[in-house]
Amino acid sequence: MELMLVTLIMGLLMGLFIILPRLLKSDDTQKVQSSTTNKGPKVYTKAEVSLHNKRTDCWIIIKEKVYDVTSYIEEHPGGDAILAHAGDDSTDGFYGPQHATRVFDMIDDFYVGDLDQ
Repeated sequence: MELMLVTLIMGLLMGLFIILPRLLKSDDTQKVQSSTTNKGPKVYTKAEVSLHNKRTDCWIIIKEKVYDVTSYIEEHPGGDAILAHAGDDSTDGFYGPQHATRVFDMIDDFYVGDLDQ
């Protein structure tokens, strides 16, 4: 009888050690998911964007969206032309005839937020 009782208790304890971590992990996952889903895109004012106007910290605005293109400056086929609108609106330059259509796919990689209206 004692052996059955000890076996039952051990079984319950082992079950708790297996099930409890899974339950706790799923709660944490739900908390992380709910906190990240409630966040929309970051919104920046034009004044905030204008502070990022250097080769080492270059943000541009294209159609009311903000992009951090700092890491792309050295690769830019147009050289330093990208810096002409650092910290400012670059929509006209971006949609100019000098750009191949692939830039429209690439730009999303640099997206950091939206411009405050």
